Amino acid sequence: MDRYAIILAAGKGSRMKSKREDISKVSFPILGRPLVKWIIEALKPLSPKKLIAIIGFGGATSEPIVKEDCEVIWQKEQKGAGHAVMQVAPILEGVEGETIICCGDTPLITTELYEGLFQKHESSHNSLTIMTSVLDAPHGYGRIVRDNHGNVVKITEQKDCDDLAEQIKEVNAGVYVFDNKELFEALHHINTNNAAGEYYLTDVIELFAKKGLKVGTYEVADIDETMGVNDRYQLSIAEKNLKARINKGHMLRGVTIEDSDSVFIGPDVTIGPDTVIKPGCYIVGKTYIGEDNVIGPNTYLENCVVGNGNKILTSYLTDTVVGSDNEIGPYFHSRGNTIIHDNTHLGNFVEIKKSTIDSGVKAHHLSYLGDAVIAKNANIGCGVVTANYDGSHKNTTNIGENAFIGCNSTLIAPVNVGKDTLIAAGSTITEDVSDGDAAFARERQVTKEGAAKKILKK
Repeated sequence: MDRYAIILAAGKGSRMKSKREDISKVSFPILGRPLVKWIIEALKPLSPKKLIAIIGFGGATSEPIVKEDCEVIWQKEQKGAGHAVMQVAPILEGVEGETIICCGDTPLITTELYEGLFQKHESSHNSLTIMTSVLDAPHGYGRIVRDNHGNVVKITEQKDCDDLAEQIKEVNAGVYVFDNKELFEALHHINTNNAAGEYYLTDVIELFAKKGLKVGTYEVADIDETMGVNDRYQLSIAEKNLKARINKGHMLRGVTIEDSDSVFIGPDVTIGPDTVIKPGCYIVGKTYIGEDNVIGPNTYLENCVVGNGNKILTSYLTDTVVGSDNEIGPYFHSRGNTIIHDNTHLGNFVEIKKSTIDSGVKAHHLSYLGDAVIAKNANIGCGVVTANYDGSHKNTTNIGENAFIGCNSTLIAPVNVGKDTLIAAGSTITEDVSDGDAAFARERQVTKEGAAKKILKK
């Protein structure tokens, strides 16, 4: 039977306490991934025929996040979860199949948990299956109300609980699988006669039961997995749990993480075995790290590709490809489409932007290399700058093989420095230098005897 999925992602999230009207709750990130994207990625392996995200408040922020994977439906007025699902009727009403409905703020629910709910629904031949948990302190949750035979007859929301309902410990986890045709038929019969004045999706449960349709439950042992994120404290709790889950997975696959509590690794990161991640590292985006590397301490990698056998210490790299057997850092900075080949030495306070660094290049300290192409075995002295910006355009500097660029030299782009060349320390190079040549571009030193004493005396 075809599966469908609806993600409820239209709520305002008032408890996030944001003063910005353009930010939706589900766009807040955890480890570099927006909240709602965690739910999307957990649902995708279930292969739903249609994956639908309902957005509303802050929808201009939510839409770019979800539209790559989901059909997008707008809930222009926030009138409850039932009203949100009503907006999907033009797509799913009357369609045969099973529809899972879940919230866009529950990032800890795994694919396995969603699949378990489907399996229970199908094996029990239910028309509706509700994910539930049993809590010692259930206040705040909707209660699962059963008849004397143990059959589910309704869900009572916290705002509508009487003294008897308050004592029920089995609670609604907010995830359901419905017979799709029956769901949209029932939505025609719910109303706003409740304490919140909203269309409760949970009112559908009582309609199913009264119609004689089979309603079952799927109990989750660990309620923490179904935790919703309603404020920034809960956001931090979710991040802590997901961080621990991700780090454990890497360690079980052969990665050493020396201090898991201080290491943040995003969900789209791949790390090869025998790589060591030292304390204080933050690795996010679509980053790939090969085998036998040492990363950190205190290194940031985002959208990077790193080969094998590298040492990257206390550095900041974004959108960078690193080969193998490099020594990078400490305090190295690379950004903006940079490629670093094998066996380079790039050290303290070197910054590289949108450049290609060939194998064997050495730039040990205090240099800026922007919009540069640096060939094999070139040596970049301390304080070298490629002056790439002329006020209107970024220009390229080309440095040939085995070139020796002396300390405190400035190369004014566009400029080409050939192979086997020497640029004298302190030179400002504005013209091309041919292969094998040496270039000096500085004033001759003048020494005035005794002048310092007179000047200092003044």
